[in-house]
Amino acid sequence: MEWQKYAAIAGILLAVIILITSIILIWRRRHRLNTSQIGGEFEKYCAQLLWKCGFEEVELTAASGDFGVDIFASKDGVTWAFQCKCYDHPVGIRAVQEIYSGRDFYHCMVGVVMTNNTYTNAAVRLAEAHNILLWDGKKLASLQK
Repeated sequence: MEWQKYAAIAGILLAVIILITSIILIWRRRHRLNTSQIGGEFEKYCAQLLWKCGFEEVELTAASGDFGVDIFASKDGVTWAFQCKCYDHPVGIRAVQEIYSGRDFYHCMVGVVMTNNTYTNAAVRLAEAHNILLWDGKKLASLQK
């Protein structure tokens, strides 16, 4: 009879663990950043930040068909192409590939991926190989000052 008490307690504990796990998963799903809605606002934020930092001719591109470039700007005669990624996880190699091709397509001198987050190791390695600058959340915060 003693083992039946322990089995009942174990069953209750298992049910509580499953319930808590389900609640956490639902909460995380509902509070995940929706980048399709935030993306345009983040691009505007990045454009304003570039103006503040002395960039000129800061221009947002169309939402689609931009060949991987979200913002064009220039500074001291140098043309820049920016890709903006507002993510709740590290940015991967796809963003680096997009700005690399967009930078070359539009004949810009510098390509940058800007994010509120960080980058994967693969993204960092690819960016280094193709001379793409990576501006993470810490860099953006330093530009605000």
